[in-house]
Amino acid sequence: MKTEKDLSDFLELYSQVYQELYRFALYTLNNPQDAEDTVGDTVLAAFEQFEQLRSKKAFRGWIFKILANKCNRKMRAYYQKTVPLEQAENSLVHDPDFAQDAGIRSAFAQLKEDEQMIVALYVFGGYREREIASMLNQNYSTVRSKYHRALNKMKISLET
Repeated sequence: MKTEKDLSDFLELYSQVYQELYRFALYTLNNPQDAEDTVGDTVLAAFEQFEQLRSKKAFRGWIFKILANKCNRKMRAYYQKTVPLEQAENSLVHDPDFAQDAGIRSAFAQLKEDEQMIVALYVFGGYREREIASMLNQNYSTVRSKYHRALNKMKISLET
């Protein structure tokens, strides 16, 4: 059973990350309504599991991991829906940026979950590698190598 203290603690921590959660979801899903829904689902799930969080310092990484999982589920649902060929061809003809944007999103979606998290926190959240390492409770050099490896994977994917 949640107490007023739990709610207060949760709201204090959430107030520090809510904008970043939305930015992450919006970029990942490319749809404002889906981003809002996914962040809302994330907040509910996080609050329900809040008592399992061992350290308040781990909150940021923990809630981002929940959000990443929910975004990945939503992305899998997107990919299961197919766009009619004619519609895709029209998009390519009428919107030259569509192909590049779709390519970047596709390359990002091919990354492992932890790589997506690191790239998103660095690129969209504006965090440095040391900050990301602290948030995710990982070694700085591990985060740094995963970040550069992920960028290289995306580059290779975009070149093919």
